[in-house]
Formats: sequence, structure tokens, C-alpha cells
Amino acid sequence: MGLAQVDHVDGSRGASLLFAHVMERGSAAHPYVRSAALSGGPDAGTNLTDAVHFLCTLHARYPSIIEHAAERSVDPVATAWFSAASRAFTAERSLLAKLVVTVGALPATPGAGASDAMAIGQQRAMTMLAQSERRGCGLGAALALALDWFHIRHVLDLAALHFGIAPPPNRFTDENAIAEVATATSASPAVERAMLFGAEQIVLQHHGLWGVLEARQMARAAL
Repeated sequence: MGLAQVDHVDGSRGASLLFAHVMERGSAAHPYVRSAALSGGPDAGTNLTDAVHFLCTLHARYPSIIEHAAERSVDPVATAWFSAASRAFTAERSLLAKLVVTVGALPATPGAGASDAMAIGQQRAMTMLAQSERRGCGLGAALALALDWFHIRHVLDLAALHFGIAPPPNRFTDENAIAEVATATSASPAVERAMLFGAEQIVLQHHGLWGVLEARQMARAAL
């Protein structure tokens, strides 16, 4: 699956808006994700280590956003997707766990206390979003995570290759399945609005994380 495939979709208005939210407001929209600070140069290893640790804080726990949101699923199409997504995300968490052990300690960074607290707050906010009683909200959060993971996985792949690990295929981001679920569950305007709200909040959290990671990189470079 190529990068271009994640920025378009044939489906409902809700599915199209979901994909647009992820591309325009999530990880893909932050320049740090595909910057030279992560892909090359003498400090790439340090910057990748930083990213791995923070992504672990957000997404390495079980139950994840996927499992929390699945508990509130009532749509058969969504329930089937959650089952497959949970299995796929288990492999992604395993990769995160392997990476965080391999890359070593979190890099010393000025102002680390504030950014550490921010990441913990983000993880809690995402969990609350996935557990929302508002029908469609948790689903939207989970679908957006799966879509945005394509861009997050780019960074994890860079880290894996930098530290000598062969990354497995990303089976979590299946844009066709995501579009099918979004289309099937967005017939109700209220559910569509909730789904898009959940999606937007997840990708904004991710976008904010990359901003923090970039600021941490700049703080280390200034030493």
C-alpha cells in the first residue's frame, strides 16, 4: 500500500470526511514525521528513540483504543472490523515493545517533565474518547487511529531499520475495510457526527505529539 492510497476513498460522505480529517490534521500534516531529523543525520537515532518511547506511552498498553471502543460496538460491520483490527494492532504493539527495548533509554531533554506529563495526559484522553458513551465516537477514534497509523508506522519502520530490526508488514491500516465500516455506520447523521468528532480528536492528539517531539529535538540540538 502506497502513501497516496490513504488520501482518497470511494464511499459515503462520512468516509470521505474521515479520510480527509486524517490527511489534513493528523500525522501526515506534520512536517517532522518525514523530516531529515528522523530519516538521516547524526542525531536520527536519538530522535527516533524519543519517538518510540512517546508512541509507546500512547499506544503500547492493553487494552488499547481498539479494544475499548470495541466494547461499545453495536453495528455488525464495525464489530467484525474491530475483531480483525485488534489482532492486527496486537502485532503493532509487539513491534513497539520490541523497539522500546532495543532503542534504549529515553534521551535526556531539557523540559522533559512537561512533555512526559503531556504524553500521559494524551493517553488518558484517548482512552476516555474510545470509551465514550456517544454512539460512533469510539469507532471514529479507532478508525482514525488505524488510518493515521500508516504515517506513524513510517517512523517506526525508520526506527526498526536504524536499530537493525526487520519491521513486519503493517496489516492494521486497511483503507478499504475502514471505508466500508465508515460508510456502513454513518447513515445516521448523529452517528456520523460522533464518528468524525472521535476521529478528529485522535488525529489532533497525534499531530500535537509530533509538535512536542520536534520541540524536544530542537531543545537537544540547542545544548
